Parts: sequence; C-alpha cells; structure tokens
Amino acid sequence: MSTPLPPGQRESADFHRFGLPQFAQRFPKETSRCALDVTGSVTRQLHLTEALQGLPRIEQVCDFHCVTTWSYRALRWEGVRFIDFYTQVIQPQAAPQASATLVALRGQDGARTGMLLEDLLAPDVLLADRLNGQPISVDHGAPLRLIAPAHYGYKWVKHLSRIEFREPAAGYRVSGLSFMDHPRARVAHEERGRVIPGWLLRFLYRPLIRGTVSRFAKASESRNASWPAQR
Repeated sequence: MSTPLPPGQRESADFHRFGLPQFAQRFPKETSRCALDVTGSVTRQLHLTEALQGLPRIEQVCDFHCVTTWSYRALRWEGVRFIDFYTQVIQPQAAPQASATLVALRGQDGARTGMLLEDLLAPDVLLADRLNGQPISVDHGAPLRLIAPAHYGYKWVKHLSRIEFREPAAGYRVSGLSFMDHPRARVAHEERGRVIPGWLLRFLYRPLIRGTVSRFAKASESRNASWPAQR
C-alpha cells in the first residue's frame, strides 16, 4: 500500500516537463557532460568539467511534488549525494566561508532558486544524472539535476550549472515573484511560498496546471523536431 500524499497534493499519471512559463522555450546548451561552477563566498572558485567523477554513486527512489499540487510517484534517480560532493570536493577545494549558509542554485536555462546548506546536506539530496535507468532527458533536467525529495519541485533545479555560496542577509534573485519562493519549501510543512498560506496557494496554482503542461509539451515537441538526437 502506498503512503498518503502530502497535504494538498494530487497524484499525476505523467511526470510532466513543468515550470514557470518563461522557461518553456529555454533549453540547455551543454548536455554531454556534468559541468559545475562553485562560486560566491569561497576561498577558491571552481570550474568542474566532470563534477561527479570519482564520487560514490547511489540509486534512490522518491516521489516528486510540484508546488502547484500535482505529484508523481516512484521516480528512480541515480547520481551522487550532495553531502558527498560537498565534503569530498567543495570543502577541500573551494573552502566556503562559515557564514555562507545559503546556497543559490542556477540552471543553464537561467532558472534560479536557493536552499539552506543544512537542507542540501540531507542524505537524500542528490546530484542526479540518470532517471529510471537512462541518462536524464533534456525535458527532465539533463545533464545534471538537483533532487531534494523533502522539498517542492521548484528547488529541484534542472540543467544545474552553478552552485553559489552566500550569506543569508545578502539575498538573491529568484526566478519568479518573491512570494512564490519559500526559503525552505518543505513539502511536509506545505511551505509553498512566502506570506500567503500554503493551503490558499493550492487553489491559486491548481488552475494553472493544464495550460502550463500544454505550453511546455509544445515547446519540447518543437525542439525535439529540430534536434532529434538530443531528446
């Protein structure tokens, strides 16, 4: 018997390509390697051309919960735990400042969000390059995607290309309106956004799902017709 869905979520039959409407037509330029920049309040900035190389790999099954209230169950991701990447690569090579407890995450498509370092160091947070036994497709985040099961999907940055360490007071620009980005976005606490209660955001977001799914699907179809080898 499957576990109950979190508050306000409804199960979806499909794992949609989804996001803010302005990202429907944006796709990564680099999909053949997992390159990452580590910047911000660090002693030494890093440009890693093969970020996961040499690190222990794991496989993890988890559910995806979109902030707009749809969920997709039992996705099988493969990659490297963020905590392993942090302790074996970032700490010894970049040496972030102790005060840099906010991590800004950016994708090749320009999407931006932030997470507390303590949340990123949870054992179920991954840097994933494979989904359901195959390399992650462009639609779902190739070549590298952050997987954070305890948090809403807008923290799962697709096409991850930059990890920037910041002091919390410094702030950062998010992709959407500020009320849409909760600092933690924990699913169990229904932290869908700032100021507006999570239960109320359910009813504001839910009518947007169908149109957003359609917009992203059409953009993917157009891209795939032009670049069939990079699906």
